[in-house]
Amino acid sequence: MEQQTLCPRFEKGMDMFSRRWTGLIIYQLLEGTQRFCTIQGALPISGRLLSERLKELEAEGVVVRHVYPDIPVRIEYSLTDKGRALEPVIREIQKWSADWIEPNLQADQQ
Repeated sequence: MEQQTLCPRFEKGMDMFSRRWTGLIIYQLLEGTQRFCTIQGALPISGRLLSERLKELEAEGVVVRHVYPDIPVRIEYSLTDKGRALEPVIREIQKWSADWIEPNLQADQQ
């Protein structure tokens, strides 16, 4: 059988999206512009890892970082058009999960 090669763009997209917490960060930002502490409070993720993922998403053009020169400095994150284009994909994963994934009751009770 002949082996098919993956499209490099698809491979890069899957690599980016499959990194731990990336999908959930995008999902959280679908609600709108948010500060770092709001995103961190919504997800069980360390500040260091959240910062790393946000930088990666910013480098890919999925997230934009807005710095406001207030005292103290205020930093907000939002999705770019490229990031918002992922909404149908995320909503389909959300729908698929609701239909096919059994809830982990033991984790919910902790």
